[in-house]
Amino acid sequence: MTPVEITRGDSPVILGLPHTGTHVPEDILARLNARGRELTDTDWHVHELYADLLPGATTVRATFHRYVIDANRPPEDESLYPGQNTTGLVPLTDFDGEPIWTAAPDAAETARRLAEFHAPYHAALAAEIARVRARHGVAILYDCHSIRSVIPYLFEGTLPDFNIGTANGTTCAPAIAEAAASVCAGAEGYSHVQNGRFKGGWTTRHYGRPETGVHAIQMELAQSTHLTAEAAPFALDPDKAARLRPHLAAILARIEALAPELSS
Repeated sequence: MTPVEITRGDSPVILGLPHTGTHVPEDILARLNARGRELTDTDWHVHELYADLLPGATTVRATFHRYVIDANRPPEDESLYPGQNTTGLVPLTDFDGEPIWTAAPDAAETARRLAEFHAPYHAALAAEIARVRARHGVAILYDCHSIRSVIPYLFEGTLPDFNIGTANGTTCAPAIAEAAASVCAGAEGYSHVQNGRFKGGWTTRHYGRPETGVHAIQMELAQSTHLTAEAAPFALDPDKAARLRPHLAAILARIEALAPELSS
């Protein structure tokens, strides 16, 4: 299976989808324990939530699961949140801090997975950013994520519904973050935060260089906004999705509309 799926469009907006893939090669699956094989920490149904919301948007989607290797972590495996519980480049535990391997991958195995999965995904993403920027003078990367709303190992309490990450305002023009936050604030019945527990992963921080015409923003959705329950089988709730999708569409439309002024 190819490690990345690309749908090219003519919009200045690119949707990154690093964590919706569920493919685990057989040799790697054999090393996961029973808990790991549940693939609990998938961004369940996020690619379905965003499907067709912005005509012409380019999408770059990893098909492999984050337990194979996490496409939203730096290849050098530095912590994105020093001093806080998190998972690494090849996670050794799930989001509850429980081991997921019968035998943890060693350095050589991690290097192999970097070359076979992580690198092709980011090569594809970088190429699409360059193509879009050449066409429009600007590229806006919107990185799509989700997570369970209650995970004591990672954060206290209950996560807001919309979690906007821009590495404390460094990865995109202020107008982009403001546009996203404005839509979220006007979404009745939903809560939101900017640069709270989730400030944007490696993808957002690595590519977001507003001074070069590349803007990046991460949206981490609480899975309570679109799943029937935040537990197996992690089914999409059609009614919740129907209520959520117009707000996501509005965010994408608002940030797309900013492109002409950002490229001038």
